[in-house]
Amino acid sequence: MDYRAALQALSETPDAQNLCLYVHLPFCAMACHYCGCNNAVTSKTEVVDAYLDRVAREVALVVEQLGRGRRVVQMHWGGGTPNTLTARQMERLVRLLEEAFVLDWNGEMSIEIDPRIASPAQLKHIRSLGFRRISLGVQDFHPEVQAAIGRHQPEALTKAVYAACRDVGFESINLDLVYGLPRQTRATFEHTVASVLELHPDRLALFNYAHMPKLRPRQRHIRVEDLPDVITRFAMFDDARQRLTAHEYVWIGMDHFARQDDELAVASHERRLHRNFMGYTLRPAANLIAFGMSGISELEGFYAQNDARLGRYQTALDHGELPVVRGHRLSADDQRRREAIRYLMCHMELPVAVLRDDFERQRAAFREMEADGLICFDAGRLVVTPLGRPFVRNICMTLDAYLETDAPRPVFSKTL
Repeated sequence: MDYRAALQALSETPDAQNLCLYVHLPFCAMACHYCGCNNAVTSKTEVVDAYLDRVAREVALVVEQLGRGRRVVQMHWGGGTPNTLTARQMERLVRLLEEAFVLDWNGEMSIEIDPRIASPAQLKHIRSLGFRRISLGVQDFHPEVQAAIGRHQPEALTKAVYAACRDVGFESINLDLVYGLPRQTRATFEHTVASVLELHPDRLALFNYAHMPKLRPRQRHIRVEDLPDVITRFAMFDDARQRLTAHEYVWIGMDHFARQDDELAVASHERRLHRNFMGYTLRPAANLIAFGMSGISELEGFYAQNDARLGRYQTALDHGELPVVRGHRLSADDQRRREAIRYLMCHMELPVAVLRDDFERQRAAFREMEADGLICFDAGRLVVTPLGRPFVRNICMTLDAYLETDAPRPVFSKTL
């Protein structure tokens, strides 16, 4: 298997860059209609225990090829809802990872939580494990919007959990908001943003809701006629952007904002910002290993994705096999395009020389974007304008060779 070979090759490179780890914990206490994540609803601890048994097997199989003791400078637990795990289960997962890797707890160690099932005691325990960063799912505070997405989460509850995160000593708190949700208006979303700003979070992420009911059947609960149109969605984002930047938040990349003194804002200003499958990061790391169902690993020019179906993920490991269902070895052209796209997503500009043949092939597309005011050319650089920044994904698509064919391709999300 190519993934095994990639791990083996990495093991033979003693001075390889530090590792990033992602652990997918798919379980949720309840289902939200809007969610596009790979998750499963359960309240049974034995189901989570069985999943962790398989994660332990996956870690063991990876370590067989990679060897023990690799230093990890970035780790993220996502889902799903990682704080559905009990204290014992969290301790078990940390322990099995520490037995396989050297976790640098001074690095970027983060976890996502659902405030609805969090408690001060749980937050204190998570902090005691070593997590320095925490991300709270907020989405929207308006009761009608929450009813439409099947997520009852009172504003007062979220603010109490946020305060508890501060009390137990988390060094960085991120809040996730989603715009484009059913029954959401510019006014209601503006209220959510204003309320969130009262908390002074270190970071904020503004995600666009992607309505894909064919891929995510639970989204069929959402009425299409309740969704704001594309012009309203753009206005929601722009209203939020203006309010956040007026409160001295720095716009990071595409859809993140950080306080001026936050490490991410400083890295962006100093052009030290990087991006991987987990999002924007401070540290360059060519190797990311993902554990759990649906996880995507990136190793020295090779991608591997685990099975997104819980049963098949677990069955593969029961048979002593890595649960990888697809992989891709990047060609030299793939790697060049990937770096160009990531650079553009981080810095909103790109030297034209990097584009080489792509510029000639996509000249018409670039000129159209220039005419629309989305990009400009300055001193040998393609520069994304403030108007074009929310559309940077579309701009990057012109550099993606796999989007140049007429062949059917999977739909992951709408760009706006």
